[in-house]
Amino acid sequence: MSEPQLVAIDVQPGVTMESQSGLQAMRPRIFGALMRPKGEGSGTAAIVMHPTSNFMGHYLLGPLAARGIACLGLNSRYAGNDTMLLMETVLQDLGAGVKWLRAQGFRRVVLVGNSGGAALAAFYQSQAESLTATHFVDGLPTHLSPIDLPPVDALMLSAAHLGRSRLLAEWLDPSVIAEDDPLGTDPRFDLYAGSEPVPFGADFVARFRAAQVQRRDRIEAWVWARLRMLRATAGAPPDQTFLVYRTHSDPRFLDTTLDANDRPVGSIWGDARTVNYAANAMGRFNTLRSWLSQWSSGSQADGPACLARTSVPVLLMTHTADGSTFPSTAALWRAAAGDRLTEERVVGGNHYLAGQPALVAQSADAMQAWLARVLH
Repeated sequence: MSEPQLVAIDVQPGVTMESQSGLQAMRPRIFGALMRPKGEGSGTAAIVMHPTSNFMGHYLLGPLAARGIACLGLNSRYAGNDTMLLMETVLQDLGAGVKWLRAQGFRRVVLVGNSGGAALAAFYQSQAESLTATHFVDGLPTHLSPIDLPPVDALMLSAAHLGRSRLLAEWLDPSVIAEDDPLGTDPRFDLYAGSEPVPFGADFVARFRAAQVQRRDRIEAWVWARLRMLRATAGAPPDQTFLVYRTHSDPRFLDTTLDANDRPVGSIWGDARTVNYAANAMGRFNTLRSWLSQWSSGSQADGPACLARTSVPVLLMTHTADGSTFPSTAALWRAAAGDRLTEERVVGGNHYLAGQPALVAQSADAMQAWLARVLH
């Protein structure tokens, strides 16, 4: 197996650059790391990509290449910063990676949707098969064209989140009293106060979930109102930033009898309360347009909904000790793909397979064997 090859790909600027920096005439560049197998390999290449995480050192690059499957860990233009992320624009970046691999002579290209990359992979393939995302959620044109989005041959989803909009709706802290105050708390919904005994009662969980949706809807209504005001004001900027405090509060973090699997108590990032109150966490920094694209109820990048609109084979790798995907998560992916889906359980696997090299090898073996069966 060779050393990783650094890949740099120019991509279309798109509408997003207008709200990012005013440099819409500049041509952004994305970067990746390609691991090639020794010899000829299988003629198949995989892309593992996340909307914002740096996957150039992803744990599957080497193991897949060692099994004859070239693997490109590709970053989007938003790597390390989801503040202005537009999911529709990430499709452009992923499509550029698919085209680049095909230009290198790979006969088959597949997507590995790991963690938050799962909904991205499903979104991409749904649009590659039938382009509907002609406009962003806020109404501006995406300028996407079918030529930007060549379809792939298969999807492999691993520790697969359902999508950023669903994730935030399940993690928003409903005890927040005012959106401009990171500390004000309604004790009825303070998950971390210890006043509600664990395991949580079904009535508490139902009220908690309803309050989460209500908070999400309040933020969303404010975003729309603010965006309309800006667009109706001569000389106003087209977008603005804002904060959303406390975005890591899910009863399943503390009560492992809810959606039970093999996970330990807590967050995949450590102490859940600490993450909830952190200065920077998921969905903390936003613009109006990025909120609507990735976090809102109107996001076009809902994983299961997108997967249901695809036609290619699907492999689902279920990590049984994952603290952020659960049995209900896998059930929704299964329902979306139907009989196109094959499921492999990674027993004891945590979300990132951190410190679990045997499970990384098991996952790579399962992917190789599955691809050999479904790709002809």
